[in-house]
Amino acid sequence: MAAENPAAEQNTEATDNPSSSDAPDRAHMPAWLPRAMMLALALLGLFELANWAAHQLIGIAVMMTVAFFVSLAMEPAVDGMAARGINRGLATAVVFIVVFACTAGFLATLGVLMVETVANVVSELPRLIDELVNWINSTFHQKFTLDQLRDRLFKDSDIISSYAARAANNVWGLSSTVLGGLAKFVTIALFSVYMTADGPKLRRALCTLLPPAKQGAVLHAWDLAIDKTGGYLYSRALLAVISAVAHWAFLAVLGLPNALALGIWFGVVASFVPTIGTYIAGTLPILVALTIRPIDAVWIVIFVVVYQWIQDYVLQPRITAKTVDVNPAVALLSVIVGGALLGAVGALLAIPATATLQAFLGEYVKRYDVAEDPRIERSDRTRKQRKADRG
Repeated sequence: MAAENPAAEQNTEATDNPSSSDAPDRAHMPAWLPRAMMLALALLGLFELANWAAHQLIGIAVMMTVAFFVSLAMEPAVDGMAARGINRGLATAVVFIVVFACTAGFLATLGVLMVETVANVVSELPRLIDELVNWINSTFHQKFTLDQLRDRLFKDSDIISSYAARAANNVWGLSSTVLGGLAKFVTIALFSVYMTADGPKLRRALCTLLPPAKQGAVLHAWDLAIDKTGGYLYSRALLAVISAVAHWAFLAVLGLPNALALGIWFGVVASFVPTIGTYIAGTLPILVALTIRPIDAVWIVIFVVVYQWIQDYVLQPRITAKTVDVNPAVALLSVIVGGALLGAVGALLAIPATATLQAFLGEYVKRYDVAEDPRIERSDRTRKQRKADRG
């Protein structure tokens, strides 16, 4: 038997059982992994905190944006008064008092119109329904009666009761919405006054944060925003005055009550509500006409369509040529995008914001001359081709 070799046995055991020499390096996690996990958790927490803060502050950001655009629209009038030696704070107060008075007058007019219109509709509703039923019977050779319509309308009394109960339960929610809207309006008004009165200080404070090479570009962009936003407001106001006078005269000729108030309603809504303002404004005069002489509603529709055509193709190009000139398709797209982002506020601010961006790009985006080419004016090419075919 060969002699035993203890050293060889120890080497064999070490080879078969790799225990304490190099195993710990493979068994323990890398030293960087805990730090990476802690960093990932910290970044995730910061992201969640920023996301929560953004959701909490989005309402304030929207109000500040609206206040900023309102101050831009008010600055031309305030600057004009300040240039005549009037104190800027006093000029700001005068401008905003006039704007608030006009807004309050419009809302008061709207309230009177709504109350009187609803009262007239309620008082004239039986006669209108009777005339409608008679017209349906004579036109479609039917024999409907008011009793049959009443039975069909009120046979599901449980549904009507549930609607009434639901409306009663929503009174508190409606009150909260009104109060919240009033608080937002006051907040926007206050910040608009501050931004307008301290406009020069605000621009100077912003410029102190920028190098001198960037200050001129920022101030130029600010001036463009003031010109385009103020131009949009004043052009809309002028169109509203013309529209109010025209519709007031036409409704007075028809003999409708509150013709002046209806004209103001139409002028303001049709001029300041983008895209669909004309259709919204026309509903109230038409409803008033239906309660008095239904044939007048037809004349109102015709006049509204004709006047809208005149405004779009005669008045608006001349008025907006020196203030805000935005392609109708671009304006419609901007209103849709603004409404999708910020709702009604975004739709109202979309056109002046688009006009400002368009003017800014028009000055800084390089453009090239286009050579005369028949492929551009396709109508000319088609006309020449027809002449050649005839010849």
